[in-house]
Amino acid sequence: MTARPDPARPDPVSRPRRKGLFSRLTKARATRPGETYGVPGQGDSLLLSLASIAGILFVWWLVTSMGWIKPLFLPGPGAVARKFLDIWQNGFTNTPFLEHVAVSTARVFGAFLLACLIGIPLGLAMGMSPVIRGIFDPPIEFYRPIPPLAYLPLMIIWFGIGETSKVTLIFLSVLAPVALGARAGVKSAAIEQIHAAYSFGASRWQVMRQVILPAALPEILTAMRIGIGFGWTTLVAAEMVAATEGLGYMVLSASQFLQTSTVIMGIIVIAAIAYAFDLLMRAVERKVVPWKGRM
Repeated sequence: MTARPDPARPDPVSRPRRKGLFSRLTKARATRPGETYGVPGQGDSLLLSLASIAGILFVWWLVTSMGWIKPLFLPGPGAVARKFLDIWQNGFTNTPFLEHVAVSTARVFGAFLLACLIGIPLGLAMGMSPVIRGIFDPPIEFYRPIPPLAYLPLMIIWFGIGETSKVTLIFLSVLAPVALGARAGVKSAAIEQIHAAYSFGASRWQVMRQVILPAALPEILTAMRIGIGFGWTTLVAAEMVAATEGLGYMVLSASQFLQTSTVIMGIIVIAAIAYAFDLLMRAVERKVVPWKGRM
């Protein structure tokens, strides 16, 4: 005889399964009133980011405190923090720490602003004119994949060992992604919008300013974020030759004397400045192009 199921107890097959932690963390937020479906990827990730940072710091502290890695190769978080306080108070190579930060920041952001002033109009012109694209696309695509260290000697031969060669090297590393991003952004403008603007009597300049440029802004801002990352990456290479100040110089000088805590501290400072600027660019994106990802 088969046992009859007890109606007071729910069937285990039909019982709703309890969702796991991963499912709850990766679940998109509930749709707001007026929304049909949730946008993929939207939702607040601040708590997960803080947990990720805390996890990395814990693993770092664990492997160093347990002696699994020698302090010469990876000093602990406490040693790096003490080195940061020491350099903050006493400077590095008789130069205040904030002066190193200011010099490197001026080099990177000076080159970045120059690359934006030249690269954004150039990229828009390349996207709109086949003549401009035919002239400038080959040289940009030619030098873009070349590592900055490869043409660093050429910059020194042409411009010497002063600030010009350093800023030019960073400028070239930022120019290509900014220009190509602006060029790709031109294709984001719908041809229907362009035809509608011309049908209402808009001039070519008005179409450029009121239709193409707003459509290209998301791509341009993304390219600027990528470009500033290349700028900070190139900073260390730019400060390799005849530099006496800067974060890159500090990292390179400390590595020659096996001051690993100083090297890691300099890397963290560079990453913190770059990340802060990236957060600023994200805030600018939310204000300038609030429609990004919603169309």
